[in-house]
Amino acid sequence: MEPFIVSARKYRPETFDTVVGQEAVTATLMNAIRTKHLASAFLFTGPRGVGKTTCARILARTINCENLNADLTTCGTCAPCKTFQEGHSLSIFELDAASNNSVDDIRNLILQVSIAPQVGEKKVYIIDEVHMLSSAAFNAFLKTLEEPPPYAIFILATTEKHKILPTILSRCQVFDFRRIGIVDIARHLAGIAKNEGIEAEPQALHLIAQKADGGLRDALSIFDQLVSFAGRRLTYQTARANLNVLDHEHYFTITDNLAQGDLPAALLEFNTILQNGFDGHLFVTGLARHFRDLLVSQDARTLPLLEVSEDLVARYGEQAQATPRDLLLRGLDRLAQCDAQYKQSKEPRMLVELTLMQLCRLNAPAAPAAEAPLAEKKSPDVSSAPQKPAPAPAAPAPPLAAAVAAEPKPSPAADGYVPKRRLVRDHVSINPVAAAQPHLLKPLWPIPTKDPRCPVQPRR
Repeated sequence: MEPFIVSARKYRPETFDTVVGQEAVTATLMNAIRTKHLASAFLFTGPRGVGKTTCARILARTINCENLNADLTTCGTCAPCKTFQEGHSLSIFELDAASNNSVDDIRNLILQVSIAPQVGEKKVYIIDEVHMLSSAAFNAFLKTLEEPPPYAIFILATTEKHKILPTILSRCQVFDFRRIGIVDIARHLAGIAKNEGIEAEPQALHLIAQKADGGLRDALSIFDQLVSFAGRRLTYQTARANLNVLDHEHYFTITDNLAQGDLPAALLEFNTILQNGFDGHLFVTGLARHFRDLLVSQDARTLPLLEVSEDLVARYGEQAQATPRDLLLRGLDRLAQCDAQYKQSKEPRMLVELTLMQLCRLNAPAAPAAEAPLAEKKSPDVSSAPQKPAPAPAAPAPPLAAAVAAEPKPSPAADGYVPKRRLVRDHVSINPVAAAQPHLLKPLWPIPTKDPRCPVQPRR
């Protein structure tokens, strides 16, 4: 029985044409080889599992092949190709910077660079995880990287570009590897399943690609795990149960409930999700992605951005037309707030339920108008109502109040002096008791006195 080889190694690409999802990078490298415009240093950066080290090996092998084909595929029969396949190439060297990151390791590398290649035209040095080098090692490597021998080519690979010194970046051609699309990963998995004789449902492969989050190596590892569990038949239900992924049916149901303003049904559906063992945070992020897919499905021009299986495209289109755009836009904003607050919340379930209440209120039907207040109702006919007797004439004002009121108001003087009669009038106007009993008023102005110690003494 042959030993088991993981799919990530068994189906590792050996030519640029078989690299998945990096068309721009592979096309640039192939044109550089074809026109012999190869730089002395390359930097491959991007997420994990997207083909950085694979492309570095393909580039190194293609450069040293002595019988290169017209389509830039290696012959596999020359000495450089054979030694590379056997794992003891004399012209291609790999260095793991995660464990060889000291100045002494870089100095040993510089000594090897000074020796001309024994087989092939070029000596290619692949330094993986180059961001793990120390600052001293980077500085020791600068001069060799800037002015290498004509036969030396350096290929640096890293997942953390921001940790590379700017002086290193300026000496390299930088190639940014992007995340691989869900459709590309699912198509690649379908080809592998066919070669292995495994019957896999398209929805299951699409779910694996979605779980991998753009990493092909992660997708192949998940595929091997599910095949070990399910055997020769891989179904969508098996993949969903093993990957702890919520079914799309939950999102479709809750979206319909929110659009109809049916809050109890939405809360019961969320309770079912929790009882099945799923996390509330997973539900929030999944519902936000579902809203995003619905927004994309509302316009035919953005439909290619919908990364779902083909059998779900039509259903997304139907629900997108039935769901108001305002609900989706404002719902995305509220779900983003819930996502940010979830980890700090002491009651995460209550937070999600509150979010569902707010989402349901966004599209709830308008409440009926309240009855008009009594003051705005139509008044009864005055002619038919009994007439009330006219009020008695008001009593005449007291003599002092009337005299003060009849007195003209003089304008204030420039120096702010207010006459005493005006003070009395103002007091009477604001105090009805004083107006009715003027004899109770006391003078408000001072009375002169002959005492030299107190020139002005108020009357008591």
